[in-house]
Amino acid sequence: MLTGLFDTHAHYDARQFDPDRDQVLSALPGQGVELVVNPGCDLASSRKAVELAELYPFVYAAVGVHPEECADWIESDVEELRSLAAQPKVVAIGEIGLDYYWPENPPRELQKQVFRAQMALAQELDLPVIVHDREAHGDSLDIVRDFPQVRGVFHCFSGSTEMAGELVKLGWMISFTGVLTYQNARKAVEAAQAIPLERIMIETDSPYMAPVPHRGTRNHSGYVAHTCRRLAEIKGITAENCAQITMENGERFFNILGGHD
Repeated sequence: MLTGLFDTHAHYDARQFDPDRDQVLSALPGQGVELVVNPGCDLASSRKAVELAELYPFVYAAVGVHPEECADWIESDVEELRSLAAQPKVVAIGEIGLDYYWPENPPRELQKQVFRAQMALAQELDLPVIVHDREAHGDSLDIVRDFPQVRGVFHCFSGSTEMAGELVKLGWMISFTGVLTYQNARKAVEAAQAIPLERIMIETDSPYMAPVPHRGTRNHSGYVAHTCRRLAEIKGITAENCAQITMENGERFFNILGGHD
């Protein structure tokens, strides 16, 4: 069994875990998972993420409003995020960003406004950000460049190798999901080949994006081992070495020092 794994992005606040949340989370250390970051997607799920981080020693939280959830955004939401971010196990602002994929998503200008407001909060609090970017690569990069003091990660990376290179130059991280294990994942694999390993993190994006051989089922952090093994193949290293390096990358990025045994 692969051990020493860090799932840097999983949504245990999601309703898909309502029937057995504690059972799933309590089992993770026995599956080699030593750390998990649970990002919020709106104020309610951010609050839940903080609660889960308080309950489980190996779980940390991020707080933020996802672009799909920003339709009701009001300026005072920043105050609640600031308050939540003061909790001791909150390690990032996220999941924030832009999503132009679904036509029914909030207007693009509103998404950009909310993204900028949360980038400004991260800058003020000196916290990293977790960015969701779907079909919005150019605008996402433009906003990132406007905040040179903020460091972050593009999670579930779907951009080009060129874009990955731009982010690495800016000092940012790239995170890959189980998509790396999919047969049609040429773009993600090419990006993973091109990026230095010290700039890569791994994640499940649970309950979504389950890797092969579990594709189509509810995802959980135990499956991050499949992504780790695939990344190790791509990089020509052992899975154990890949687990160690991605763990160190995640601890450094989220400033979780000595966060596991």
